[in-house]
Amino acid sequence: MSYKIIIDSCGELTEEMKKSGNFETASLQIDVGGHHIVDDETFDQADFLKKIRESEECPKSSCPSPERYMEEYHCEAEHIYAVTLSAELSGSYNSAVLGKNLYEEEYGEKDIYVFNSRSASVGETLIGLKIAECEKKGLSFKEVIDTVEAYIEEQHTYFLLETLDILKKNGRLKGLKAVVATALNIKPVMGSTPDGNIQQLANTRGMKKGLVRMVEQIVADLKNPKILAISHCNCRERAETVKNMLLEKAEFKDIIIVDTAGISSMYAADGGVIVVV
Repeated sequence: MSYKIIIDSCGELTEEMKKSGNFETASLQIDVGGHHIVDDETFDQADFLKKIRESEECPKSSCPSPERYMEEYHCEAEHIYAVTLSAELSGSYNSAVLGKNLYEEEYGEKDIYVFNSRSASVGETLIGLKIAECEKKGLSFKEVIDTVEAYIEEQHTYFLLETLDILKKNGRLKGLKAVVATALNIKPVMGSTPDGNIQQLANTRGMKKGLVRMVEQIVADLKNPKILAISHCNCRERAETVKNMLLEKAEFKDIIIVDTAGISSMYAADGGVIVVV
């Protein structure tokens, strides 16, 4: 069966995914310092980070419209899958579901399913790869859905950022008592909750200690060898350091390292690292 996987632009596509012909991106959009940026192949990370540094206002993002998703669903592929960043953090999931409803009202029934990643960034990447793996094995549409939903249940997301300011100002840290004491160089190790919210896992002083603590937490949670996925915002060396630290303590089926796209760059900020297993 032919298939198509739509990943909102908080998720990064590897070069292999881009070349496969089975993946498409539903772009979110960003406003910063009077500039409107579409998070697509034209995104310039260096220029974007410069605009953030120069702006007195916090950048804001907006999710793809239901009509945008509807357009992506309108294609020849028989199985359509959408993967969105956590429904607890964005309206992208609801927009994708509404787009499905609009499509069916206009064109009739079709095998379309929307996955709430309960993650973000490279977590969405891994989910997209899992869908493709299932399709290549010849699983039925329902079997793909069941297998991937079970995969999402087992997935863990971790991140360590230079600053949590943008997450905090955009209301993504609601319910957390975490107060970032930048004067003391406190770097909280953060992670995902089972429902896709953000939780604080540990407090550390300094990025080096934070990376060590994050690696310890990942290893403690790791039950079986999985694919290790790391995304970084303008800090490849830091991502490589995390990879090497993890390889000293655990085995992985494969390793993926990508630079963050627009939305992930906005929230991770310069120097941020996200790990998903």
